[in-house]
Amino acid sequence: MRALLGVVGTAIVLGIYSSVLRTLVIPRASRSGFTQIVQRLVHAPFQLVADRCDSIESKDRVLAPAAPLAIVITLMSWLACFMGGYALLEAAVSGLGPQASLFEAGSSLFTLGFASSSRPTLTAIDFCAAATGPIVIGLQIGYLPTLYGAYARRETEVTMLQARAGNPPWGPEILARYAQVELLDSLTELFRNWERWAAEVSESHTTYPVLIMFRSPRATRNWLISLLSVMDAAALRLALNPSRPQAEVRMALRGGFVCLRDIADMRGVAYNHDPLPDDPLILEYAEYLRGVRRMADQGYPMERTPEEAWPHFRGWRVNYEQLAYRLARDIDAVPAPWSGPRRTVVSIRNPVTPVDRRPVG
Repeated sequence: MRALLGVVGTAIVLGIYSSVLRTLVIPRASRSGFTQIVQRLVHAPFQLVADRCDSIESKDRVLAPAAPLAIVITLMSWLACFMGGYALLEAAVSGLGPQASLFEAGSSLFTLGFASSSRPTLTAIDFCAAATGPIVIGLQIGYLPTLYGAYARRETEVTMLQARAGNPPWGPEILARYAQVELLDSLTELFRNWERWAAEVSESHTTYPVLIMFRSPRATRNWLISLLSVMDAAALRLALNPSRPQAEVRMALRGGFVCLRDIADMRGVAYNHDPLPDDPLILEYAEYLRGVRRMADQGYPMERTPEEAWPHFRGWRVNYEQLAYRLARDIDAVPAPWSGPRRTVVSIRNPVTPVDRRPVG
């Protein structure tokens, strides 16, 4: 029986160490099953309440604390499992009862040391437990600035996009507003910046998956919807204006769907790795025409007619539509146009169109 306790205790301690390393230390996409389970259990009751909310603002208020709370609960779960694992090890080498083993393991893990023993085998385990507590807590403290730094960089670009794409953002609105203020030549800079943004998000959100569930400060902003709007703007630009410079536009579009695929791979989401250009879209042709009309109303120049451009636009969008819609549903993103269905029936929130007021005289 004591041998079995030792085996189980060792498995728990090593398993939780693996979870800590995968979550906090290893700088690559490395899934921890324990961390995923804890975060899903924390998120589930928040999602249950959010599914019963009528407005996107109330949904957002309910879901906003879920991801930060999951981080705290994960740390507490690690420490609790370490305490249980070391207690089993101490019971295995000493024959202490459950209460005494937990008492001594907790004393060492949290560096109090009031229940330390003079027996060499117990002392060795006490030393291991005493080192574990500060190491895990220290790693978590160092992890938070990195996490929130990545979040802040993500949200800076999302906030800047509001003036360019509406609130919530929408691909056709980007091109319409750039045409309205006669800044179409600046689109290259926008796409170049979002190619870099997509690369940063791909790295940070696969290394620290909890960032995927972190919500923007406002309910009508969302990192995924912002990326989708930029990708749709790029696809429209390529489809409608084939003679314009395309290098930066193509790179931004490819960077975007590579980012989505990296996140999907990390989350275990299945998708078509090699879609055909003529594969059907979920986006309806009538909705596509509505977006093109919005662009035309603001004076956006088009070399192809909407009908001629549709097969080209569809050929680009099949690369990312399925993934974007699935992730938008999973994180309950703001229901912007061209962003697919959500977990519950919600009305689409169209971007707010600014009133162009110029000084008189």
